Amino acid sequence: MPLSTLPLSYCTNVHPGRTVAEVEEGLDRYTVGVAKAFGKPLAAGLWLAKPVVDELLSTAQGVTNFAAGLARRGLTCHTLNAFPFGDFHSTRVKEKVYLPDWSTRDRLTYTEQCAAILAELLPAGVDGSISTLPLGFKGFVHPADFAEQCATMLVAAAVSLADLKRRTGRMIRLAIEPEPFCVLETTEEAIAFFRQLWREADRLSAEPAVREHVGLCYDVCHQAVEFEDIAGSIRQFQSAGVRLNKIHLSCALQLDDPATNTAGRAELKRYVEERYLHQTMASLPGGKVARFVDLCEQLIDLPDADFLAAPAWRVHFHVPVDADRLGPLATTRPQLKEAIAAVASLDYAPHLEVETYTWQVLPGQTKPDLVTGLARELSATAELLSRR
Repeated sequence: MPLSTLPLSYCTNVHPGRTVAEVEEGLDRYTVGVAKAFGKPLAAGLWLAKPVVDELLSTAQGVTNFAAGLARRGLTCHTLNAFPFGDFHSTRVKEKVYLPDWSTRDRLTYTEQCAAILAELLPAGVDGSISTLPLGFKGFVHPADFAEQCATMLVAAAVSLADLKRRTGRMIRLAIEPEPFCVLETTEEAIAFFRQLWREADRLSAEPAVREHVGLCYDVCHQAVEFEDIAGSIRQFQSAGVRLNKIHLSCALQLDDPATNTAGRAELKRYVEERYLHQTMASLPGGKVARFVDLCEQLIDLPDADFLAAPAWRVHFHVPVDADRLGPLATTRPQLKEAIAAVASLDYAPHLEVETYTWQVLPGQTKPDLVTGLARELSATAELLSRR
């Protein structure tokens, strides 16, 4: 099966978007220029925060006018990122990005609203996808039945998406995105939850809707940070019957030989920043992984024995996907190549999206302007897709 033939997209969560006007400003200021520099058809992988969704739905013509604006700019849209609910560009986002979680009615309603908008944005004959958070954050206190509560809400989301398809003819699939230190982070945890979800769906006589409309967003950076075998992980999901509805083409930071790589550890300090959470993990003998919830100078200067002795650290810091190295630091670009090859062997074509939302907090004065950087990422990704 060939990889998706839809236009490649990048996720616009890299741009501030707290109002419709701000979203459109980002499209004009950046996305149109990226499309021109890329030189190929480009889809906008839109992030529409809850205030933007409310604004679009506040008038009868809100979504229609927004869709017309996309068309005027020569852009299409077949996927939304509904993971960040609120302001993704505030001074400190960190763990707040995981709220509201999937046990809440607010998360369900927001997702249903995103689906209604996407149904109007989709090109004719094209299916849609919406990526969403992996239930919640492990660092928060959850009730014992938290997973069951989330499963109930996700069944309701699937039923809503099935109803949307009946009413509009638009197929939209939800894509749960595992992430380090979240309730669903490893391949095994995600598969176990999907089995629980299917049991709950069967109990509620909604299993066909859930299997059709709820699957996974596979973020390559996230699973690489977990030191998972990327190709093996994708095969596990395929074998378990979990559909990969969306692939985030992304790379993480890697520090090799931390005990002796003083230049690399010094460089890593430049990636300590206050906006986003940068979960950090270290590979240990026997396949074990040491874990730290956020990159900080204390971890770099005074790592515990396991971290210091590990052959490599990986950091959940999305870095440009065209970079094999960033000075003395490596990236997980080899794992990205493995992911593309594995996805190409599936018997369906997930949506493909470059997601490097960290351009504004990347260190260094010599990084390219945002339009150039995004276009380079897309061009390098298109080349990898053509060579797989």
